[in-house]
Amino acid sequence: MGAPAKPARSIELYDFRRPTTLAREHSRVLELAFETFARQWGTQLTARVRVLCTVTCETVLMHTYDEYATSLPSTTAMVLFGIEDIDARGVIQFPTAAALSWVAHMLGGNGPMAPTPERKFTQIEQALIRQLMAEGLEDLRYSLSDLLVDELHVDAIQYNSQFAQAAATGDLMIVAVFSIRVAELTSRATVAIPAVALMPQLGDANPTTSISNARELIQEQIAAVPVDVSLQLTPAPVLPSRILSLAVGDIITIPHPQYRPLDLTVDGRVLARAAVGANGARLACIVIDSD
Repeated sequence: MGAPAKPARSIELYDFRRPTTLAREHSRVLELAFETFARQWGTQLTARVRVLCTVTCETVLMHTYDEYATSLPSTTAMVLFGIEDIDARGVIQFPTAAALSWVAHMLGGNGPMAPTPERKFTQIEQALIRQLMAEGLEDLRYSLSDLLVDELHVDAIQYNSQFAQAAATGDLMIVAVFSIRVAELTSRATVAIPAVALMPQLGDANPTTSISNARELIQEQIAAVPVDVSLQLTPAPVLPSRILSLAVGDIITIPHPQYRPLDLTVDGRVLARAAVGANGARLACIVIDSD
């Protein structure tokens, strides 16, 4: 019997002109911001729905809009929100069944909710969801702080992920995935923001410094590096046999005249001469000559 055939390898083309991965520095900044939003959103839902709600941020990735839309269920609630001065729109996506359970709690329902099929919202339900999302956008704007400098507003609600054209298919989106637990119901939600709205505020992932003033930069760095300064007598040459036979009480003559200042050295190099003095209760040296 021959060896089993190896499965064909899938090759994905990568466009280096449009990288679809976040730098580590950018990813961490965005994760912290979306974690803050998750806490704010959970608090806001708890106040509006009147049952305990927790929101957890699971991942933050960069995708093209086409990749993001393809990953969503065919039928789902997509709240499109506009960003000032940007043509592409952001998206807050969640299951319509989950949203209907939120509305039921907001209207006074309590206890476990019966399973609700995915369907479009009625006018009353849509008005409540729009109000809930408007408050969510305020939390999003607050959490992203300086990363999102433009104003946000609820634009429209769509129910088909393949027909909701929030952005061009090749536009890059920052996509955050959340887990929302309301009472006993847990659902998955996503927030997608056009990358052009966030990336300029994140700056360069690996900033470089011009080397045109390299000499000045090196001098500035060297001037800020601490070094050990020593005050030394003139060294005395001693044979190894003398060192090995040293005992308590032995006297070694130092060839340093009493009238001669001590050497002020850094890493063995003499930089100046100084006399022994005092500064309060501590010994000090007074520089009297400099090379």
